[in-house]
Amino acid sequence: MLVPLFAALAGCTRDAAVPEPAALGLPRLDVPADNPLTQAKIALGRKLFFDRRLSPNGTMSCAMCHVPEQGFTAHELATPVGIEGRSVRRNAPTLLNVGWQKPLFHDGRESSLENQIWAPLLAANEMGNASIGAVVERIRGLHDYDALFAAAFDGASASAQRIGAAIASYERMLVAGDSRFDRWRYAGESSALDALEQRGFELFTGKARCDVCHRIGSRDALFTDHEFHNTGIGWRRAFAAPERTRVELVPGVFAELGRRAVESFSEPPPMDAGRFEITLDPKDRWAYRTPSLRNVALTAPYMHDGSLATLEAVIEFYDSGGIDNPGKSAFLYALGLSAAERAALVAFLKTLTGRGVEALVAEARRTPPGQ
Repeated sequence: MLVPLFAALAGCTRDAAVPEPAALGLPRLDVPADNPLTQAKIALGRKLFFDRRLSPNGTMSCAMCHVPEQGFTAHELATPVGIEGRSVRRNAPTLLNVGWQKPLFHDGRESSLENQIWAPLLAANEMGNASIGAVVERIRGLHDYDALFAAAFDGASASAQRIGAAIASYERMLVAGDSRFDRWRYAGESSALDALEQRGFELFTGKARCDVCHRIGSRDALFTDHEFHNTGIGWRRAFAAPERTRVELVPGVFAELGRRAVESFSEPPPMDAGRFEITLDPKDRWAYRTPSLRNVALTAPYMHDGSLATLEAVIEFYDSGGIDNPGKSAFLYALGLSAAERAALVAFLKTLTGRGVEALVAEARRTPPGQ
């Protein structure tokens, strides 16, 4: 059974080394040798993660797009809203189990959490900072951080490297394994999944072929191949705008509007060529990273653009074979699933929610941001 990780730190001194996070169903976590986990560093990273003062106008923190109560992503919109209401072009990936994710971002442009944090801090439509130096100087001017950096880094003050190391350390502690699936497959608890859920697993690894990209091992499972695939959603966004769009007028009230009506009050979606933007290789056009399916029931909406709101919609999309386009993945074709089979797959996906998520949320909110 997974012991809540933050609770396990209670007896540690602030500079004590922290054991690598572990949970049933997850492989060994590869923590960089030059950024070992310590309680002081994790506490500092948590404070930075929730501090809105990391944005120039004091309104945006990392947690604004990675909301603990929403699976460390954001549910309300397909893509989050950044500083001064600016549109963000991609869905916010969950940070649960992010320590095992390589590469990072939907397009895979970063390989380490230490470096990853700077992209949203500097993006004009996310946290909106002008430069790395501007962030460092602002944090150095916040004297409630002086002692925290000194405790975490042997008396040193804030720097770009230390800010990245601290936030990465906190994010590596966001571990949610030991799901009902794990207890059924890896701990031998035959009753952990009911008959419908077990049927969903059979379909996941059989007729539906989900495990071709969402890999399951004999000892652990990350539910991803860490590769990039073109499902057609990125291509459709670029070349096949829908004639009608479902628009939320007020919370919970929707209307179907024609394309002209939508264009009259909204900006056009920004171009997004996926992995191609990083590699400039034509075969990578509209290809995006395979996400892990762990805790997927907590992390709606889905796909890189948040265009599918429910697990049922995701299953229906893959059952149809995706969207045809010149670069569509050869793995995708119409499956011919019945309604009962689609329901079984959804039931199985809901068994991937890990233990400890509530404890992570409680720990995240334990100290008010900025204190």
